[in-house]
Formats: sequence, C-alpha cells, structure tokens
Amino acid sequence: MLQQGFLGNDASFMLDFVVVALVLVVPVLLYSLFVVKVQHKYGLHKFLQIALGAILLVAVLAFEVDMRLHGGWEQIINKDPAAPRLSEAQLADVRQVLYVHLIFAISTPFLWGTTLVLALKRFGKPPIPGAHSRLHKTLGWLSVLDLVATSATGLWFYYVAFAK
Repeated sequence: MLQQGFLGNDASFMLDFVVVALVLVVPVLLYSLFVVKVQHKYGLHKFLQIALGAILLVAVLAFEVDMRLHGGWEQIINKDPAAPRLSEAQLADVRQVLYVHLIFAISTPFLWGTTLVLALKRFGKPPIPGAHSRLHKTLGWLSVLDLVATSATGLWFYYVAFAK
C-alpha cells in the first residue's frame, strides 16, 4: 500500500521527503560556503559537509527502497491502471525530465564524495588551508554546481510528475 505524501500531491511520503530535502540542502550548502569563505570556520564547514553528505545519502537510500517497494515512479503516478493520471505521451515527457535529472543525480555523489574524501585525507586536524586548498576549491565549486543542478532538476521532475 502506497503511503501518501504530505505536500498535497499524489506522491509517496519519501518522494515528498526528498523534495523537502532538495529545497533545504541548497541553503545549508550556501551557509557552509559562507562559514568557510567569509568566517574562515573550517571545522564548521567540514562538519556541515559531512552532515549534508550523510543525511542525503540516507535520504536517497530510503527513497530508492521506497521506489522499489512501490514499483517505481510510474506506478506511483498511475496507481490505478484503469484510470491512469498521465497518458503514455505525458509519461514520455516526464521520463525526459527524469533523464536530465539523473545526469546530475548520478554524478553528484561521485564528485561530492571525491571532494570530501580527498579533503579528509589531505587537510589536517583541525582543517586549515594548505597545499590541497586549490584543488579542493575547484572540486568544491564543481560539486556545488552539480548539487544545485540535482536539486533544481529533481524539483522540476517532481513538478511535472506529481504537481502539474
């Protein structure tokens, strides 16, 4: 049985939860950049990045389990095969949005994970700028752009699949 979401659309609880996470992750990410760039609080930046990574990993894993339990996003959209909410043509359009989202959603954990693992290995305790800083800054900004694109395209998918 599909557990209804809480955002008022015809999505599952975990889909709604992930949408809220996508909305909240960007401001926390921006705050993490602020504390490192402006306030030079490297330890807080490290903590926030690890916490964001862990929270998102758990959310994505729970989301994937939820998708499997409910037969996938198409089954969630068209619960009743006798009266589908979206036509095959509409599903094809939604699928295209999903493919764009997946480009970023798949690359983000690899890029962000690499950024995080290298930082943990190459920065001292407590973390302070050093020889790895230049590469870290480059990888970090690429990770930020990728994560923002993941969030934006994830929200776009949710909208066209469940809210439109």
